[in-house]
Amino acid sequence: MSELRSLLEAWVIDGTVPGAVALIARGDEVEAAAVGSLDTAGTAPMARDSHFRVASLTKPVTAAATMMLIEDGLLALDAPVARWLPELAAPVVVRTPSSLVDDVVPADRPITVADLLTSRAGYGFPSDFSLPALQPLISELQQGPPQPQRIAEPDAWTATLARIPLLYQPGHQWLYNTCSDILGVLLARAAGRSLPDLLAERVFEPLGMRDTGFAVPPAGLHRFTSYYRTAPDGKALDLADAPGGQWSSVPPFPSGAGGLVSTADDLHAFGRLLLAEGAYPGGRLLSADSVRQMTTDHLSAPQREAGALFLDGQGWGYGGSVDVARLDPWNVPGRYGWIGGTGTAAHVVPATGTVTVLLTQREMDSPQAPALMREFWTHAART
Repeated sequence: MSELRSLLEAWVIDGTVPGAVALIARGDEVEAAAVGSLDTAGTAPMARDSHFRVASLTKPVTAAATMMLIEDGLLALDAPVARWLPELAAPVVVRTPSSLVDDVVPADRPITVADLLTSRAGYGFPSDFSLPALQPLISELQQGPPQPQRIAEPDAWTATLARIPLLYQPGHQWLYNTCSDILGVLLARAAGRSLPDLLAERVFEPLGMRDTGFAVPPAGLHRFTSYYRTAPDGKALDLADAPGGQWSSVPPFPSGAGGLVSTADDLHAFGRLLLAEGAYPGGRLLSADSVRQMTTDHLSAPQREAGALFLDGQGWGYGGSVDVARLDPWNVPGRYGWIGGTGTAAHVVPATGTVTVLLTQREMDSPQAPALMREFWTHAART
């Protein structure tokens, strides 16, 4: 039995997860393992091609599609987003981060496409969840754990967003999540087509990512995992979504921040694209410069520190984190990727030509990576 399989099986045996799929690839050498079951009842065994809700692993894909439209000339990094999102033409900002939502001042400059890519537009989750201006993002926009069928369609969602003040002036601070959802709306408007159609045409179909999208079709539901969160007793797992649940049909709001379902091999294909600096067997989807911009840290040290609850010592590129120092055995400078709150992770390590993917069905209990992810990364760095 391989060390990777043994590692995953230990998590199933001790009840940490019902099942898991992991993949580690260096060049043409690929090791993958699938253990456990699709659900806690043991309905069917986990397989390498099992579907998972990948949550925030959606963010790097959304960023890549943004760079494609920039290369097409439909968008520009320094362009104000109000050209495509007129609802955001005159944003206001709370006077201080702790101010009430009606204590606002005008934004000192427009929000740009680059602000959204770097999560510095002024919208999103800070480290302090008690701030008054954060609450409308949670209550009115349903920002938080993915719930695709419960969110308004993009135009209504954006109209609501326009009534919510920014927490910080554009460009000032890194805030989590919301900017990628705004990017999803922006991409659809700039391209003149829905986000699901755009991603399918520009990313999934060229890369052969046949099992990636915003819903699992009926023919694939037998491969779809159930999704769990920790029960109030801190030990058991409560069902959060079943295969026939919120991801069984395309949602009203396709979330560019966390809406995708995917498989280990599909995420490997996306990782290979980044390692090849935008090239793939059929040609080129991105320029090498676009990939370098995506995978380069754009934050200042104070911005990384302010976002420490989520970043945990890392920087941020476009749509994903960038390791900036060796802090742990798995932390390799230049590693790019992200983690999903549904218990998923995918990264590329340009220095070693490595792609790592870990997919589980258990929701994370905090914004920082759980022990099982760190164990997996440590194993991948050693092998």
